[in-house]
Amino acid sequence: MTEYFEVHERDGAARLGELRLETPRTTPALVGDLLEDSGSRWSADREMPTGDESALTVLPHRGFPGGTAEPVRESFAVDYPDVAFPSVAVVSSAGPANHGTDAYVVSDVQSVVGHGAALVEAVVRLREAIPSDTALIFSGVATPRNVALLAYAGVDAFDATRATVKGTQGKYLTTESEHFLEDLEELPCSCPACQGPREAFTRADCAEHNRNALAAELAVVRQRVRDGRIRDYIEGQARHDQWLTAAMRELDSQWSYLEERTPILREGDLDAATEDTLRRVEIQRFADRVTSRYRNRFDAPLVLVPCSARKPYSESQSHTQFHRAIQWRGHLVSMTSPIGVVPQELETTYPAQHYDTVVTGRWSADEKDFVARILERYLERNEYPYVVAHVPDEGYRDVVERVEAELDLDVTYTVDRDAHPTDDDSLGALSEALSGEPAYQKREREHNTVRALADYLLGDGAGDELFDSFQTTSRYPRLQVRESDETQLATMVPQYGTLSFTLEGARRWVESDAPTKRVQIDGFVPQGSVLAPGVVDADADIRVGDEVIVEGPRAFGIARAEMFGREMVESTRGVACEIRHVEEL
Repeated sequence: MTEYFEVHERDGAARLGELRLETPRTTPALVGDLLEDSGSRWSADREMPTGDESALTVLPHRGFPGGTAEPVRESFAVDYPDVAFPSVAVVSSAGPANHGTDAYVVSDVQSVVGHGAALVEAVVRLREAIPSDTALIFSGVATPRNVALLAYAGVDAFDATRATVKGTQGKYLTTESEHFLEDLEELPCSCPACQGPREAFTRADCAEHNRNALAAELAVVRQRVRDGRIRDYIEGQARHDQWLTAAMRELDSQWSYLEERTPILREGDLDAATEDTLRRVEIQRFADRVTSRYRNRFDAPLVLVPCSARKPYSESQSHTQFHRAIQWRGHLVSMTSPIGVVPQELETTYPAQHYDTVVTGRWSADEKDFVARILERYLERNEYPYVVAHVPDEGYRDVVERVEAELDLDVTYTVDRDAHPTDDDSLGALSEALSGEPAYQKREREHNTVRALADYLLGDGAGDELFDSFQTTSRYPRLQVRESDETQLATMVPQYGTLSFTLEGARRWVESDAPTKRVQIDGFVPQGSVLAPGVVDADADIRVGDEVIVEGPRAFGIARAEMFGREMVESTRGVACEIRHVEEL
């Protein structure tokens, strides 16, 4: 249980938190000046520290270096008492445990920083062992170059010890490198310590600069978390050190750790600037849901088309031309790197509507492999009378031909190898390929979109279970879902491609066989939000941004999750979900 640390925003494993001390501090941050170390408790009758709310008191402890044998650790185990002031426990990355404190500092962190796999294994082990609403502190390792990656992995606080020591050794630190002071003809910084003449710059000034650079980098990290774009930053920042790149990739392999903590939607765009983007949780999650939850409901041929720079795709000039040629006689699915394949019903979902990629006209081998794998899985799940590929000869055709051979398909290509998809001849060939096919109606398009969104958001089959009979009003992409008696059930939110339920929709959701996401609360009627202490239980598959059913002895409501499910149950501070509609029972 913690009273003195609260998480306010999340961006994957990175968090924007607050140390609720006499003078609050926003994390990720430097907290070395806030740590009051009580030292190692060698005497059993030593008095416990009293502590106060102006600092984090590190309770009496024994710190062990990396590699210390477990029997030795156990023989010197420390029992941490419950205290009424902000407290910190010292734990080992090899065997962390929950001691009921507000924060945890790692005794052997120096042995894992610098090694990508070791760092990631240690952070995951630590974060899984201690409560979600407690701060994780790394001491003696932070530099301007590595602190963004450490925060991205899930570390909340640091000290400036390493940066200071480096400065006293004459090593000038920046976010991309480490320079020997004597090798610098000019100082590449405008912080207060670097304002004087170069010849008067001392090692003491260097230590001050290093601390300033570290603090400035943490400010950048905090803003990136606020914007939901810490990963975009990391993909560039990690390139400055090989072990940081390795750590980022090792972290990508920790799917369950990152996926649980990654929101299902964001306000900010996703920058797809490197091939590492293919391994991002948001990309992998979208591909997985499209190939395991989405089901084509149109009795029409498949038409594969290239993506567009403008999003959603249907608002682009090229896709407007495609639609005119198709005239609703085929089911349009866009191919794109790094997303994979995007059925037209899911074009507004995150991240299909929110990514920006580098356009060179050439696809890398990794991009082709990824998109081909997704397209193959998609076609194995969904049947079509035939397939039309209206794609250019710029990576797209290579992918389609690879899948065509793998699945033994007979694909009709409507763009010559030296032509463009929007050429008159190409568009004419596309229209001709669909001649004789009947057009499906507006009602069918809208109903299939609503059901596809339910499948994507809630689980395979949810669309049919939840929306077996309904009507749609308003215009795409702001569709309103209503029962036959005009009772509104849900609204499509075009900014994120999600469904926002009403109370009537929530009741239908609970009564159906569709997978539900439930938050059980105590005996109160929430107004505005449900705080974590009021949560009795929550489904483990809840993610930040999910629609959730809120149920309690006195209330029934619909809300948007602000924590992942396990975090709601573990936390003693913070907003678990934001209520949109609630009724008292």
